[in-house]
Amino acid sequence: MTTQLAASTGHSHAKSDYIVAKFGGTSVANFESMSRCADIVRTNSQVRLVAVSASAGVTNHLVALCKTDLSQLEREAHTNGVITIQEAILAQLSLDADLAHGFTETLKLFAAVAAEPLHTKAQQDELLSFGERLSSYLFTQVLRRQGVQAIRFDVRKVLKTDSQFAKATPDIAATAAAAKNQLTPLLTEQVVVTQGFIGSDQHNQTTTLGRGGSDYSAALLAEAINAKSVHIWTDVVGIFSTDPRLCVKATPIARLSFDEAAEMATFGAKVLHPATILPASRSHISVFVGSSREPQLGGTWIEKEKSQVPGIRAVTQRKNQILLTLKSPEMLLASGFLARVFSILSEFNISVDLVTTSEISVAITLDNAPNASRPELEQACLDKLSEFCHVSVENNLTLVALIGSEIQLRQQEMNLMQVLSDFNIRLICHGASKHNLCFLVEQSESDSVVQAIHSRLLESQQAA
Repeated sequence: MTTQLAASTGHSHAKSDYIVAKFGGTSVANFESMSRCADIVRTNSQVRLVAVSASAGVTNHLVALCKTDLSQLEREAHTNGVITIQEAILAQLSLDADLAHGFTETLKLFAAVAAEPLHTKAQQDELLSFGERLSSYLFTQVLRRQGVQAIRFDVRKVLKTDSQFAKATPDIAATAAAAKNQLTPLLTEQVVVTQGFIGSDQHNQTTTLGRGGSDYSAALLAEAINAKSVHIWTDVVGIFSTDPRLCVKATPIARLSFDEAAEMATFGAKVLHPATILPASRSHISVFVGSSREPQLGGTWIEKEKSQVPGIRAVTQRKNQILLTLKSPEMLLASGFLARVFSILSEFNISVDLVTTSEISVAITLDNAPNASRPELEQACLDKLSEFCHVSVENNLTLVALIGSEIQLRQQEMNLMQVLSDFNIRLICHGASKHNLCFLVEQSESDSVVQAIHSRLLESQQAA
């Protein structure tokens, strides 16, 4: 199966020594931050492709400009907000002629698009792409200033997607083919700076991969150029055992397997976009996560190798979850009930996280986060389900996930039961994966639950 996949995506041949570096919004927030990132690139000759996010603050202005009900004054304020952030960086740079021309034209185009209300998702994607397009001109110049031979490249020429605006799905084969012709030949002589988060469809219309999609872009580009690894530079020193803002004793994890990292990203660890792991795992590309502020402190390596240490490695949480319980006496010994439920959820494009069943009921959790890519539960969906079962919906819940390797309910996990006995648990799910154990708690209690688990299970383990 894997060999077929390798062949079909064009990755059966040997890896290059290239590294793709991705710098997030805080890493390219201002001239000083960009200079630190340029230093990281300059000191590692294997970094050949760089994907940048929009400078911190820019995307928020662009998202606001997508709203149709803005007054002219608000529209101008957000447009000026973007220009101010970019011009503050420009004030400390002198752009070379090739970059100056492109930057000025892109800025003009941005002002024109931002001036009018947008009515389609395609127009919104075009507007949202300007953050990355602008920051990539500036970062190319910062690299040149440090003596690096660098060019800027429009990623839309190679990162090909479908036309599902706002959350486009990449076309892996088309991206690999375009990269082979247009991008790979450029990498031998210089560093190529490009954009994260954006691509284009078959009609060359701009598309976006969804909020936070720059990590995903970097991994897709690494796969397309057959790179050996992708380095995600952010504002934290790797992936932690839990959110360090919640637990002061949270520690960075030196190594994670693809499976563990995927579970952590899916269940709420904000450091990495969940989709990033897909191309990396598929093409055996190692992923490094580190801090562009303190690159000397190292970070987290994510690789194919399974963790040598069984047990719990981290605890994450994802708030704003919905618990949907469907109950029907007809379900008793009846086949087809679950198939009917899932076909209705599928019809409404609703993705399910956890499922537990009893004789006559099924409980399902859904993500309803404010920035979730999937829709919340629509009334029409509930009406359809109500035709053949009793439906109850609970909100304001948090999904807490324990992530690790070979998690089994042995001694360490039995201690977990003691920790949880202080809280009201709505649902527990374990068994489908040996990499997670998940449960739902009241949102108001979730921070305390995470702190209690981290302190009783993970910190005691670290101390040991």
